[in-house]
Amino acid sequence: MWDRGPAIKKIIIFSLMTIFLCSCQTMGIGGKKEPRIALVLGGGSAKGFAHVGVIRILEQEKIPIHMIVGTSVGSLIGALYASNPDSFQLEWTAFKIEKGDILDFSIISSKFGPVQGARLEAFVEQAVKVKKVEDTKIPFYPVATDLNTGETVTLEKGSLAKAVRASSAIPGIFVPVLFGNRTLVDGGVTDNVACDIARGKGADIIIAVNLQRDIKDYAINSAIDVIAQAISIMVHGNNKTKLQLADIVIEPDTKGVTIFDFSQKKILVEEGMKATRKAMPKIREMIEKYK
Repeated sequence: MWDRGPAIKKIIIFSLMTIFLCSCQTMGIGGKKEPRIALVLGGGSAKGFAHVGVIRILEQEKIPIHMIVGTSVGSLIGALYASNPDSFQLEWTAFKIEKGDILDFSIISSKFGPVQGARLEAFVEQAVKVKKVEDTKIPFYPVATDLNTGETVTLEKGSLAKAVRASSAIPGIFVPVLFGNRTLVDGGVTDNVACDIARGKGADIIIAVNLQRDIKDYAINSAIDVIAQAISIMVHGNNKTKLQLADIVIEPDTKGVTIFDFSQKKILVEEGMKATRKAMPKIREMIEKYK
């Protein structure tokens, strides 16, 4: 009769090798798990150019980004980078963004908000080759708010451009966005720096970028300015709880920049770079704990 012993041994060895190789994909030197690093980009409208500077330094310092969670302008910058992880291309594209690419006023839409948001969606559609959220090179999670239920909504599938539009639809200014069976507005209403979502997606290290450290605005001259500032005040208060879940909080100096001031792009990028350089020792310290 055929001796099955050698065959069984081979099967066992093969199984053990498979388990070992699979483990190696998520283990570093010494058998420790490589940390999954999440970059959480908060909202802040025009202040979002600071995100570009943050990403540039993280890329220069070779800090791996395994997922990006973005709210409002954080979803816009996050979508651009997650689709094409190249900070130079990101900066080139971001510097093309003007106020008119975001604020398309329309009297017809004034029942729900004076700004349609269609231009923002069209900008993203033209700027990135990736068309669906689930197809980005870096896993990407744009955050919005369900206007009917008040729930925070993570948009994991569907049109990338429309998801960014929904995440950025400041209530009272932008027309709410129909996405699937939901009516959505700006994610900042409920989760402006969505560290909780990053943790829920399995992040080991969370790098959060908060643009709302300074919300003072003395240039309030219209109803839109009033709404925008009121929301900034609300978001500023809500951020504190969510930021407690972050391992590293980067807060670029956006003092004196109003949320629709697109004339400060270069300064904001530089402030993002400066704040990230300052945070680098702590980022490396966190990563070292996994080695």
